[in-house]
Amino acid sequence: MQTEPLLEKKMSFEAFGLRPEILRAVAEKKYTIPTPIQEKAIPIVLEGKDLIGC
Repeated sequence: MQTEPLLEKKMSFEAFGLRPEILRAVAEKKYTIPTPIQEKAIPIVLEGKDLIGC
């Protein structure tokens, strides 16, 4: 039986392999971790696929 809560692993914008200028812009806006929709959408967009999120 587990008594300690599981720590949720947070993804970073750096993990997407974004270009340095994009990462700088993200940091300037003080974004630190992607939202759940961003975590799912960014990899799809980086593959050049179309995406509609809601």
